[in-house]
Amino acid sequence: MSLITLAHVSYTDSTTQQRLIDNVSFDIQEKTITTIIGPNGAGKSTLLRLLLELIPLSSGTITRQNGIKLGYMPQRLSLNASLPLTVERFLLLSQSVTKNARIQTETVLKQVNAIYTLKQSIHTLSGGEWQRVLLARALLQSPDLLVLDEPVQGLDLAGQAEFYRMLHHIRHTLGCAVVHVSHDLHLVWDASDTVICLNKHICCMGHPEHVRQDPVVQRLFGGFAPYTHHHDHCHDGIDHSTCEHKHD
Repeated sequence: MSLITLAHVSYTDSTTQQRLIDNVSFDIQEKTITTIIGPNGAGKSTLLRLLLELIPLSSGTITRQNGIKLGYMPQRLSLNASLPLTVERFLLLSQSVTKNARIQTETVLKQVNAIYTLKQSIHTLSGGEWQRVLLARALLQSPDLLVLDEPVQGLDLAGQAEFYRMLHHIRHTLGCAVVHVSHDLHLVWDASDTVICLNKHICCMGHPEHVRQDPVVQRLFGGFAPYTHHHDHCHDGIDHSTCEHKHD
């Protein structure tokens, strides 16, 4: 069952009049991990903001399952270094401070294997620990869908692998779906059910192995000549016999 369905979604920046998202359509299925890849400026973070209703659509529709709960982990979150704040207090800021809230705070930290940070200052955390705390914050409302914007940014390969293993565990234990943006392709293929290659529009999408071998992805990420997209064919995958593909 689809949690969210995007149909012909487009977004134009009202200030610059630049089209940042162009005619994007896909589904996010229950209990799946969807990874969005693409070059700088491809509109990946903009697409997440549209999913979260943080910015309005220019055209198209986004249909959400009734009562869906979303958890969001931003790409970065900067806090004043002089602010005395423990991990526990940071997580409680997102809730009404009650006994149940304190129990839930401890629960989500256990889910991300970071309960030992509960009383630590957020300013003493390592990069990996901070990522776990931000993930715990996204889990506070027991979401049906986790939306993560480059969650492994700044982590080494070992840290990335550990984070993705944790995501798989959370997906299975909590039954939630995950959609996340990744800029680093080292581990994306094994950590996803579906991969979407975005370059303002959807260049290709599907099973990770299918996407990895697509000529578009090879050109964008494999050291080939720059890829120029011509809008004289379709992307919806419904009837490729009627589509023409031209790649420079």
